[in-house]
Amino acid sequence: MTSEQQADPAKKTGGGLLRSSLVVGIMTMLSRVLGLVRDVVVAFYFGSQAEADAFFVAFKIPNFLRRLFAEGAFSQAFVPVLSEYRTKRSHEAVQELVNRVAGTLGFTLTIVTVFAMVGAPWLIMLFAPGFHGDAAKMTLAGEMLRITFPYLLLISLTAFAGSILNSYNKFAVPAFTPVVLNISLIGATVLLTPYFEQPVMALAWGVVIAGVSQLLLQIPFLKQIQLLPVPMWGWKDEGVRKILRLMGPAMFGVSVAQINLLLDTVLASFLQTGSISWLYYSDRLMELPLGVFGIAIATVILPSLSRQHASEDPKAFSKTLDWALRMVLLIGVPAAVALYLLAEPLIATLFFHGRMEGNDVLMAAMSLRAYAIGLLFFMLIKVLAPGFFARQDTKTPVKIAIVAMVANMAFNLMLVWNLQHAGLALATSLSAALNAGLLFRGLKKSGVFQVQPGWMVYGGRLLAANAALVGCIFWLVDAPAVWLNWGMLDRVWHLAVLVVAGISAYVITLLACGIRPRHFVSPVKH
Repeated sequence: MTSEQQADPAKKTGGGLLRSSLVVGIMTMLSRVLGLVRDVVVAFYFGSQAEADAFFVAFKIPNFLRRLFAEGAFSQAFVPVLSEYRTKRSHEAVQELVNRVAGTLGFTLTIVTVFAMVGAPWLIMLFAPGFHGDAAKMTLAGEMLRITFPYLLLISLTAFAGSILNSYNKFAVPAFTPVVLNISLIGATVLLTPYFEQPVMALAWGVVIAGVSQLLLQIPFLKQIQLLPVPMWGWKDEGVRKILRLMGPAMFGVSVAQINLLLDTVLASFLQTGSISWLYYSDRLMELPLGVFGIAIATVILPSLSRQHASEDPKAFSKTLDWALRMVLLIGVPAAVALYLLAEPLIATLFFHGRMEGNDVLMAAMSLRAYAIGLLFFMLIKVLAPGFFARQDTKTPVKIAIVAMVANMAFNLMLVWNLQHAGLALATSLSAALNAGLLFRGLKKSGVFQVQPGWMVYGGRLLAANAALVGCIFWLVDAPAVWLNWGMLDRVWHLAVLVVAGISAYVITLLACGIRPRHFVSPVKH
């Protein structure tokens, strides 16, 4: 063992990017599947009624801020700095950075949480102004927000712990953590609703239970790598201040998609009852491939890119980005095609139970198609943005994000009048396309990303495989009215056949065109 490894007991030779991505992908798949189960249970109990809209807003506010600050700005600023400390400094210096970040983050978020709980009604007015005309919905959403907002503090500390573990190639535990949220919400819905005068309040308490459980899960694994934080105030610490400088612009650069989704909620609150729920259910289906593959790849490449930048290895940096883009296209294109073509079958099979009505299925399918148009671009943003943040460049993404947000609002106003909630989803997709295109152009223009050989052949193979997928779906799928008339078992059986047949057609065509698993092995050792 080298002296460096002795100083840093957690520093080991990492496995390939593909292996790490598969670990994260499998764990995230488990989480997303349970997330779908959760949404099926919630749809069964609450449908698209007013109380469901109220909960989705009360949960979306801390969840949005969590994605913006914790998984967005904070993680993208913290991981490159932590990787720099790990590469160039001692383990003791890394421990001190972790301690001071933990203390500063925890204290700041505690203050934010207290103020947010006191001002819950005003936050509801800000994020869902359309609720103002419905006093009961407004009051219920405010009461639930007071319960759910501490989740921001808990999940931000969880994301902080997860960022440390990811930086040390411990990807499985942070990727598994969201499973706890889904189990908690399922349990709260099934077990706790009978004990509340307003049953939907059980969901709010389920969020809090999840936040506490998720944070506690990280502690043994932080101890394992000898980086369990001892919180200390560190506002003037060099590393903390560097992270704070990077966070401001990063909040826009990495989280523009979340901001756009929130703007959708604000405008949807003015539309007919059910619009927020339709957007939520379709967004959840879109998030499945985005989370399992897009975020998994992004989670794995950020520490690698950060270390490659710190080691001054631009060729490895470019190859890693090229590999990530190929992986995103391999999964993102067929996923988007399948979501678009199978919108009604997916929504009907998963959510057409209990209080969910046939019209809800058709309305949610409209917004799912609109989100499917942007799925590939959402995934590309996830892997292109780390190309900037790993180099501690947050100014370029923020400029791009501002352009994308302005465009999103313009698209919203142009499309919402005729397409209603589906117009909001389509506007988000169009702005994501603009965002991804500008990020890609920025990486190319700066010389950071160099296209590797073989893209023309690779593109032709993907085109052929996706054509086979489309043909298979058109051959087997039935009309939406048929799916609504079928019973639950018929819908599940037919959807399973479609999924298996579609995946088989796609994979067999890829193999026939010469694609092999070895083509996706990590481009560089890390």
